[in-house]
Amino acid sequence: MDKLSGTNGTVVNSSIDMWSFSERDSFQHPDPSELRVLVPAILGVICVLGVACNLTAMAILFSNAHKGKMSLINSLIFNLMFADGLVLMFIVPFRAASYSKASWNLGWVVCKTADWFLQSCMVVKSFTVAIMSKACYRYVSNPTKQVSIQLGSILVVLFFIWLSACTVTIPHWLFTRLQREIRGLVCVLMVPPEAQDFMSVYVRAYPLGVYCAPLSIALMYFWKAYGQCQRRSSKSQNLRTQIRSRKLTLMLFSLTVAMAILWIPHWVVWLWERHIAEKEIEGAQPLISSPPLLLILSAQVLTFSLSLVNPLIVLSLSEEFREGYRGLWRRLTLRKQPPPKPKPGPHNPTTLQSPCPRPETSGQLRGERSLQSSSSKEAIREAQLKPEQGGGPEGQGREADTVSLKDGSVLPDVEQFWHEREGGSLTEENDPVPWENQNMAEKK
Repeated sequence: MDKLSGTNGTVVNSSIDMWSFSERDSFQHPDPSELRVLVPAILGVICVLGVACNLTAMAILFSNAHKGKMSLINSLIFNLMFADGLVLMFIVPFRAASYSKASWNLGWVVCKTADWFLQSCMVVKSFTVAIMSKACYRYVSNPTKQVSIQLGSILVVLFFIWLSACTVTIPHWLFTRLQREIRGLVCVLMVPPEAQDFMSVYVRAYPLGVYCAPLSIALMYFWKAYGQCQRRSSKSQNLRTQIRSRKLTLMLFSLTVAMAILWIPHWVVWLWERHIAEKEIEGAQPLISSPPLLLILSAQVLTFSLSLVNPLIVLSLSEEFREGYRGLWRRLTLRKQPPPKPKPGPHNPTTLQSPCPRPETSGQLRGERSLQSSSSKEAIREAQLKPEQGGGPEGQGREADTVSLKDGSVLPDVEQFWHEREGGSLTEENDPVPWENQNMAEKK
């Protein structure tokens, strides 16, 4: 990296200041002005989508906690989404602004805290995934056991995670400063001579403690948890719990794998820069030059894209989150859920009370027609069984007409029937009641 003349301290350009294009021999073909527009645009899209997804996931978790569905795993997922949201809201906008300028113009406070805050959030996510894997293994080992955890215990665990992360990353805050150069102000990491021995150890131990160890522990526990999920159970209730445990393990394992893959370029660039700085301290010529700018930019974009990938994994692989997302969408769109049907009881009458008539359907019309035809048949049978009460065919016709006019309408079949009987136009073949004619002939 750069070595300042007149001082004994070593200067390592922080990841914020990576826009000295003329000094990068390995990056000559792309136009810097195009990248100063393209990279902030990409970061802007990641920022907007990531904030929306993380806020949605946190709202679902908060709603579940309000309903009494609080657990350590859900609290750790909430902490992971919270760290991603902080990165997207307080780091990505300043990083995009710094990429669009050739010099640092965001002030001393942002320079002092930006890289430290980013590293702290990354460490929080690493520690959270490690503790989450242990909690997942305990749940999968005995899913029927109800583990009750109080809110105070959860807050203590989260406070310990954030305190440890902010403490481990203090050197990033302590040695960062603004430095004036020919092109203007730059934000650099300057290590004084008395801290060089400490930093030489810190550079090697820091990636192992915040990246390799937590993710290795997480992968080990998730592998053991997945092995527990593979064991078959004979009971149907245990089988459903086993399927639920397998889905939970798959979701958390996907979060760990995504974190491990997307952070690899960041740590490669981080170690590359520190190695070159150490060689310059010793006065030796490094065997390799500075990392290419494309690698640096790719590492930054992939690191920030993880904050967008995490909530997408949670919202897509968790059935509980999908149901919560549907409920949240109904609330936002003001779509009320239909009220549950009341069960019959002493206070809930079973008779349907409709304040206004409902529109008739084809099924109802067919039912009414069948009822009308059955009523007409009954009227005909009554008229046939009581021939003497009506005073002959005319009386029977009047009685049937009276019955058919109860509903306020004359049925066409009945009207035609009595019209033919009164007119005497019925033949023997078409006579609907031949037994009456037979009785009349026998009497004669």
